[in-house]
Amino acid sequence: MADSVALDPVDLHILRLLQNDARTTYRDLAAQVGVAPSTCLDRVTRLRRSGVILGHQLRLDPARLGRGLQALLSVQVRPHRRDLVGPFVERIRALPESLSLFHLTGPEDFLVHVAVAGPADLQRLVLDEFTARREVARVETRLIFQQWECGPLLPPDATADVPRDAAGESW
Repeated sequence: MADSVALDPVDLHILRLLQNDARTTYRDLAAQVGVAPSTCLDRVTRLRRSGVILGHQLRLDPARLGRGLQALLSVQVRPHRRDLVGPFVERIRALPESLSLFHLTGPEDFLVHVAVAGPADLQRLVLDEFTARREVARVETRLIFQQWECGPLLPPDATADVPRDAAGESW
């Protein structure tokens, strides 16, 4: 597990703002945080180098791409051995329907978030790509009705250092 990085209130404010809009310019970011643009650039660079900021991603709407049905697949792999887990993970990550893959503890070994065009595509995916694999012992499917983004992600002790405006609202 990676070591945590010490973050001050300015770092936390920068991270909050960038998580809401990663395209914010350094000039706008600096103005909102109350530091010089060069200071803001230095801080963001440090946050990248330290591994706090992992990158910038473009989020797409699966429904607008013809994948309006999302599901979570709980997968049990038997036997649960490294020589089977590695190829299974590679195959599932390569599927165009796969959005996220989690390796878990408990009765299920993996949780896979998928997006497909409809029920027939979900059935095909489960039968052809999951249960057809010898190492897959069981798959449970749960349809996703609605999804919400949460966050921003901050260190556990950051709520005490949350900068607040005059009305008491956090930045």
